[in-house]
Amino acid sequence: MLRALLLGFGQILDPAFRRPLLLGAVLALAGGVGLAWGVGWGVGWIAGGQGWFATAAAAAGGVLVLFAVWWLFVPLLLAVASLFMDGVAAAVERRHYPGLPPPEGAPVAAQVRSGLVLAAKLAGLTLLLLPLSLVLPVVGAVALWAVAAIGLGEGLFLGVAQRRMTVAQSDALRRARRGAIWSLGGVLALAGLVAPLSLLVPVVGTAAMVHLLHRGTG
Repeated sequence: MLRALLLGFGQILDPAFRRPLLLGAVLALAGGVGLAWGVGWGVGWIAGGQGWFATAAAAAGGVLVLFAVWWLFVPLLLAVASLFMDGVAAAVERRHYPGLPPPEGAPVAAQVRSGLVLAAKLAGLTLLLLPLSLVLPVVGAVALWAVAAIGLGEGLFLGVAQRRMTVAQSDALRRARRGAIWSLGGVLALAGLVAPLSLLVPVVGTAAMVHLLHRGTG
């Protein structure tokens, strides 16, 4: 897992990574601003009422906005990664695995459907866990990190695997390498909390998962 991550970072200056890094950063920043505005507007609307509920909403608003922006940012990173995954994966394979045949994986429609299902599950679990973070911040934060680790890890791995195999085959391989995938996803989820590093997560994460796919867990 660590080897795959280091190899991903080691290719960060590859010319093929520049456009995905730049566009990914712009889209991720725009999405983050949009998330902050949307959650802030919702809290403000609730707090604009009267009574104890509105008062409680106003008091918890800042915390809610913080948690929502940080943790809903993870599904956003996954969505951004999907836009550039093929180009990044191809660049990694050209450099490190030149003997591979051209990719012939799952149909695009099947890949999109698989990615949307996972992203929807991740976003739903994140929203369900947000109230827990307000009541039990430490427990909630750990739970949210675990969801993010699984979501990022499995989402990125399935994305690169389905370039070269069917959805069923990628699911079987995901189960076989679950420990390494979740561990790598956990590191990427933590990096997603650090503003400069979060912009690298879609590209570096995709590259690392390509290495995890071809090199195994060793």
